[in-house]
Amino acid sequence: MVALADAARDGRIPNAQISLVISNIETAAGLNRACERGIETIFLSHKGKTREEHDRTMAAELHRCKVDLICLAGYMRLLSHWFLREFENRILNIHPSLLPAFPGLDAQAQALDYGVKITGCTVHLVDEELDHGPIVKQAVVQVMPNDTVETLSERILAEEHKIYPEAAALILSGKYRIEGRRIIEC
Repeated sequence: MVALADAARDGRIPNAQISLVISNIETAAGLNRACERGIETIFLSHKGKTREEHDRTMAAELHRCKVDLICLAGYMRLLSHWFLREFENRILNIHPSLLPAFPGLDAQAQALDYGVKITGCTVHLVDEELDHGPIVKQAVVQVMPNDTVETLSERILAEEHKIYPEAAALILSGKYRIEGRRIIEC
């Protein structure tokens, strides 16, 4: 979230501003960091609600702020089919692996356990399958022989901070087309 907010502020995501940061975790660090930058924040608890009820409340806030693009950052809940249709092709996610390899939780540990020589990160449009939608950007990170989950995660995060703003800028520009699961820059 901070990388996206700073990129919008610095003009690396042209004509964009972060309008709203929503979290379902009251203590999420992103809420405080957004407040520090003067960005509106909302905590929306999902407890006691169905997934769709929670998502409809979230959608109402996003519509109120006239949000054009939703960028998930540390949001660890699956979105309802209703929400995905409401914002079709307008939801980005970042994942710490070169999808389709190592989807889901603990991707860095999965990469180390598997013994891969390279891994990385992927920004993709969100669809109804976990870590599956059309790939917008990817960055490669070499796995070092002495890597731990922490050291590998740190290098992947540095690449995430580079490609997430680039992906957001591309999608907001509209200068792309989707062919199957591919994003083709125009």
